[in-house]
Amino acid sequence: MSWTEITREEYRRDGLRYASDTRDEEWKVLAPLMPKRRRIGRPREVDLRKVLDAILYILATGCQWRALPKDFPPRSTIQYYFYDWRDRGIWRRINRALVRLARRAAGRRPVRQSKRQDNGKWRSVWI
Repeated sequence: MSWTEITREEYRRDGLRYASDTRDEEWKVLAPLMPKRRRIGRPREVDLRKVLDAILYILATGCQWRALPKDFPPRSTIQYYFYDWRDRGIWRRINRALVRLARRAAGRRPVRQSKRQDNGKWRSVWI
C-alpha cells in the first residue's frame, strides 16, 4: 500500500499513549464484540479496553508478561482475560467479524466456511 496524505493521516498513532493502543473509532468496532458481563460472580472492575490495549502492546512489542508497563492492569488480570478469551473462542469471533467488515468494505462477498449438517456431512456456506 502506498502512503498518500489521506492514508498517512488515517493510520497516524501520534496522540496515543502507546502505538498499539486502540483509537476511539477502533474501539467502537471492537466493543460490541467483547464478552458481556457475567450474571453470577463478582462484578467486573477492569476496563476491557485497557485489557485489550495491554494484549495488543504485548503482541506489538513482543515483551514478556512480566515486562508489561505498570500503567496497564496487573499482568495476572491480562493473562486471565487473554486465556479466557482464547478458550471461549472470543479471539476467533473478533477475527471473523473484522474479516467480514474488511471484505464488505472492499466490495467482496462474506467469508466461505464449512459447516456440519445434522446428517454428519459437511457443506460450504457463506457467513
